[in-house]
Amino acid sequence: MAKLWGGRFGAESSSLLDRFNASIGFDQQLWKYDIEGSKIHAKMLLSIGILNDEEYCKIIEGLVHIGTQIEKGEFEFRISDEDIHMAIEAALTDLIGEAGKKLHTGRSRNDQVALDFRMYVLDHNQIIRRKILNLMEALLKIAQLHTETIMPGMTHLQHAQPINFGFHMVAWCVNFKRDYERLSDSYERNNFLPLGVGAMAGTPYGTDREMMAKALGFKAPTLNAMDTVSERDFALDLLYDISMLFMHISRIAEELVLWSSYEFKFITLSDAYSTGSSIMPQKKNPDVPELLRAKSGRVFGNLMALLSVMKGLPLAYNKDTQEDKEGVFDSVSTALISLDILQEVIATMNIHPENMLKMAKIGHLTATDLADFLVRKNKLPFREAHQITGKIVAFAEEKGVDISELEEEEIFTLASLEISGVKEVLNLKTSMNARDSFGGTASKRTCEQIDILQKWIKEHKNG
Repeated sequence: MAKLWGGRFGAESSSLLDRFNASIGFDQQLWKYDIEGSKIHAKMLLSIGILNDEEYCKIIEGLVHIGTQIEKGEFEFRISDEDIHMAIEAALTDLIGEAGKKLHTGRSRNDQVALDFRMYVLDHNQIIRRKILNLMEALLKIAQLHTETIMPGMTHLQHAQPINFGFHMVAWCVNFKRDYERLSDSYERNNFLPLGVGAMAGTPYGTDREMMAKALGFKAPTLNAMDTVSERDFALDLLYDISMLFMHISRIAEELVLWSSYEFKFITLSDAYSTGSSIMPQKKNPDVPELLRAKSGRVFGNLMALLSVMKGLPLAYNKDTQEDKEGVFDSVSTALISLDILQEVIATMNIHPENMLKMAKIGHLTATDLADFLVRKNKLPFREAHQITGKIVAFAEEKGVDISELEEEEIFTLASLEISGVKEVLNLKTSMNARDSFGGTASKRTCEQIDILQKWIKEHKNG
């Protein structure tokens, strides 16, 4: 079959070239955006006199018909058409005749693919953001129930200070807030219309790019034609944003794996989101968080792949950029299902406050409170109080008890200082609620953070 671009060629393309060159196998995902962009392009051509009313109506009716065929699975995608853009144009010409040949006036596949792909990226940027908000709501729902559930806060994966479980859920939530904001920034930065710049230098037809930008929901047309057809920053932004999202998801998944182990037993994952062993009948494996943890490597790879494609390309358009789509499609589909299943895993897990409290009584979590108490009570420099507290911790270790279980007399003997009231200071709940600065783990501060985030989510869901 003759190529739409084959006028200057005297020989048919080899079948091997057709297979190697074609992107129709994956870029057919862009069909809705291609048809939507073509409709607006046709409207613009009508407005500047390239199309007459009859031709315009035929093109619109033809595009609607082709869209219906694709939606129903009745459209034949042929490898000889190379890509979704040529497939739709060829089908349109077959369907309506000469009018179909006029549709490509004033545009190139270079700006056409930049439009379709950018619309896909911006559309899925919004979809991912909506799913992030849903996940944040699920986290805050749990956080509200556990603002007084004491657990060990950790640094270096060692017991550090007592916190509440709700506070930990809020920490996860704040990660996702940044992911949402990062995606929002990328959306605004890339919400510009590529269509109408032609192959790389503009068009001679008086193309009305402002009209097309407004009709397609873009903020404005892109500024420079050469940059427009050759850049893929919008795709890289999305891949980077998804990579950051998965870095956070992976860290959360790691904690879910740890917490669901017998060594921690802070949570039990729902049977609906766990798997078993083919040989060990007692096993209940946290496969979902393990897979979520692994997916980060996959999306990081997609980011690095496109960075590697783009790094050495001269301006303007190069065929290399055909390699921009599959990684983005893969990262997007991975993000969508991962956000859904993480939300379900979190919403259905069983939480064991008694085990969290038991673990909080190991590791001398209130040692810092003792040092702070000595500073306040005896006006000591903190470093001196820190040294005294370290000796008291060592004594508790030798005795085989937690620092909170020592008697006042024992602490007094070791410190040789005024320590009346120290037992209350060493209480886990007192310690947690003493962290009352803005952003701290005190129950009322955790509630405050939950309230701020809920209002933020409501604002962005309604906005």
